[in-house]
Amino acid sequence: MQVTETLKDGLKRGYTITVTAAELDAQVHEKLLEAQPEVEIKGFRKGKVPLAILKKQFGERILGEAMQSAVDEAMKSHLESSGDRPALQPEVKMQGGESWTPGQDVVVEVSYEALPEIAELDASKIVLDRLTVKAAEADVEEALKNLAENAKNFEDRKKGTKAKDGDQVVIDFEGFVDGEAFEGGKGEGYPLVLGSNSFIPGFEAQLVGAKAGDEVEVNVSFPEAYGAAHLAGKAAVFKCTVHEVKAPVAAEINDELAKKFGAEDLAGLKSQIAERLEAEYKGASRAVLKRSLLDQLDGLVSFELPSKLVEAEASQIAHQLWHEENPDVHDHNHGSIEATEEHNKLAERRVRLGLLLAEVGRKAEVTVTDAEMTQAVIQTARQYPGQERAYFEFVQKNPQIQQQLRAPIFEDKVVDHIVGLGKVTEKEVSKEELQKAVEALDEL
Repeated sequence: MQVTETLKDGLKRGYTITVTAAELDAQVHEKLLEAQPEVEIKGFRKGKVPLAILKKQFGERILGEAMQSAVDEAMKSHLESSGDRPALQPEVKMQGGESWTPGQDVVVEVSYEALPEIAELDASKIVLDRLTVKAAEADVEEALKNLAENAKNFEDRKKGTKAKDGDQVVIDFEGFVDGEAFEGGKGEGYPLVLGSNSFIPGFEAQLVGAKAGDEVEVNVSFPEAYGAAHLAGKAAVFKCTVHEVKAPVAAEINDELAKKFGAEDLAGLKSQIAERLEAEYKGASRAVLKRSLLDQLDGLVSFELPSKLVEAEASQIAHQLWHEENPDVHDHNHGSIEATEEHNKLAERRVRLGLLLAEVGRKAEVTVTDAEMTQAVIQTARQYPGQERAYFEFVQKNPQIQQQLRAPIFEDKVVDHIVGLGKVTEKEVSKEELQKAVEALDEL
C-alpha cells in the first residue's frame, strides 16, 4: 500500500492511495479463512467448504469490503502520521471508476482541507466588564402590578351599563353559515373578554356597547386559513344573547395574591420576583459579555480558513436571511441564493471563532457530560408537549441532532473557560444601561 502526495497548497491536501492487486488478494484470502469455520453450504459439512467455492460465492462482496478496509486503514495511518485533521469529510474518488476490474491495482484519489494550526491563545490580553443590575424596588412593584392585572377578577356592572373594551360579557351564542347552524358554533354562558381576540376577528368589537339582556347579531367571516376547511373564508352570523356585563378589577396586592403564585406571603412573592428579574438581567449581561469576548478574540487571532467551511457557512447565512426576509415561504422550492460579500465576511468571522473555540476546548479538555446532554434534551422536548418520549427516541437515533444539542453547551463551557483566564471587572449599571447594551448587540 502506497500513499503519494499530489497537492499541498495552504490547507489543501491531495493524495493517491495505491493498493496492489496482490495486497487485495491477500486480504480476501485472509477474510475467507476467517469465515470458513462458520460457513455451511449444501453438500459440504460446516467448516469444510473449499476456499475456491467460498471465493466464487462470496469473493466479490469480500473484495469490496477489503478495498474499503484498505483505503480506510491507509487514511487513518496517513492522518496519524501527518497530524492533519480534515475540516470536512475527505473527498474520495477511485481512478478508473466502473472500468476497474478484479486483478488490477486500486488507486484512490483523496482530497481535503486540513484544519489550520492555531497558536496558543494569550488570554491575558482579554479585558472584560461583567455588567450587574440589582432589581430595583420600582421594578418589583411594577411586576407585582402586572401579576395583579393578570389575576384580575370581573365584577358586575350596574344594570343597563354598556360593555366596554376590556369588559367581560357572559353570552349564549349560536353560529350560522348560509342559514344553517354548524357544529361547534354554539355555546352557553360563555365568559368572553372583549378585546382579548380569542374569537374570530371582528366578533368581539360588535359586542362593545351591548347591555345585559340584549340580543345581538354578529356578522363575521372566517379567516381563509381557518382550521376547519369547510368554514374557511365563509361568512357567518352569530346570534348572541348577553346575560351579564362585568368590569375588570385588578386583584389586591396582598398575601392572598402571593399565595395564588405559590409564595407564602407578599414578602416572599417580592423576593421571588426580585430573584427572577436578577436572573433575567444576569442572562442579558452574559450575552453582552460573550459578544465582547468574541469581538476581542476575533481581533486577537489570525489564521488561514478552510475555504469549504467558509463557503458552506456563507451559503447557510444567505439562506437563513433570505427566509427571514420572505417569511411566507416555508419550503425550499426557490431559486439559488447567492452569498454576498457581507455574508462571506460574517461567515469568515463565525468559522474563525468556531475553530478557535474548538481548539481551546480541545486543549483544555472541555467536555459535555451525559447529565448536561440529558438536560438539553429535556428542555427541547418540552417544545413538543405530548410527544416527549418520541422526541427522546428521535434524538437517540440521530447523531446529527445530538451534535446540534451538544455544540452550544460546549461553546458556552469554552467561553466560561476563557473568561476565567481573562481579566473581568464587575460593573454595576442600571437596567436601562443594560438594555442599551443588549440592543447594541443587534446593531453589530
